[in-house]
Amino acid sequence: MQQRESSPSQSYFWPTVLAVGLHVIIFGMLFVSFSMTPELPPSKPIVQATLYQLKSQSQATTQTNQKIAGEAKKTAAKQFESEQMEQRKVEQEKQAAAARAAEQKKAEEARKADAAKAAADKAAAAKKAEEAKKVEQQKQADIAKKKAAEELAKKKAAEEAKKKAAEEAKRKAAEEAKKKAAAEAAKKKAAEDAKKKAAAEAARKAAEDKKAQALAELLSDTTERQQALADTQGDQVAGNFDDLIRLRAAEGWTRPPSARNNMTVQLQVNMLPDGTITNVSVSRSSGDVPFDNSAVAAVKNIGRLTEMQGLSPQEFQPYRSFKMTFTPEDLAL
Repeated sequence: MQQRESSPSQSYFWPTVLAVGLHVIIFGMLFVSFSMTPELPPSKPIVQATLYQLKSQSQATTQTNQKIAGEAKKTAAKQFESEQMEQRKVEQEKQAAAARAAEQKKAEEARKADAAKAAADKAAAAKKAEEAKKVEQQKQADIAKKKAAEELAKKKAAEEAKKKAAEEAKRKAAEEAKKKAAAEAAKKKAAEDAKKKAAAEAARKAAEDKKAQALAELLSDTTERQQALADTQGDQVAGNFDDLIRLRAAEGWTRPPSARNNMTVQLQVNMLPDGTITNVSVSRSSGDVPFDNSAVAAVKNIGRLTEMQGLSPQEFQPYRSFKMTFTPEDLAL
């Protein structure tokens, strides 16, 4: 803590009081010494003797004695003045010593104040430096923390981007695989449809050829032979149309999950002469309703067999209302 400097008036106050007090003490002691001094024996006889002698002496001797007395008086006055000067000198020296002591004390106090101020300034500077150091350390810590957070965010963003890219690649691969599978399925279905269509066309053409051959043979033979041949050819044509109906039903049949091999359902089918299927019902169930319903739907989905339009009323008669047996093997499982 810095001490306050005293003013010049304050620095001389106590030395002045001390000097005045010292003078008062000295004068008091002198007064006491003068008052306590014992009385000297009376010198009257000596004076009288002297007076007597002076009376008897001449005028010159009297003047000489007066001169000696004057000199003694002057000597005493000088001695008193010398003592007074010596006393004043002592007092002045004491005052000077007191002043020097005061000055030294003031200088010491000033030195201590300067030292205290320097120490305080040094402590303040050290504290300020320590605070600045702490601020810098905090700043560096904040920078490091921010940098770590940025690195973590960057790493997380990279991982998210990588994960997103992997998911996108996986999704594209799945889509490509799905498209490829769909294309393969479509290609396979197209091939199967073409195959089925070719088979149906071949069956239709074979049926027409057989029908034409049968008609030719019927026209060229006798009535009995023609009747027998017509019956034989009619059975063959009927078998061919049964196969055609099964083939067309297989094209529109959807296998239910419950369908198994060797399951059999018998259907009652009604048809018009133009080949339009008017009604399909279950004549004998397989024991599995979903399979029965799928077989009925498959036959209904045929709609109309255009190949039936070339049959004579006699040839078509068996197909006006007939029973058809279906199994999974029959429907190209």
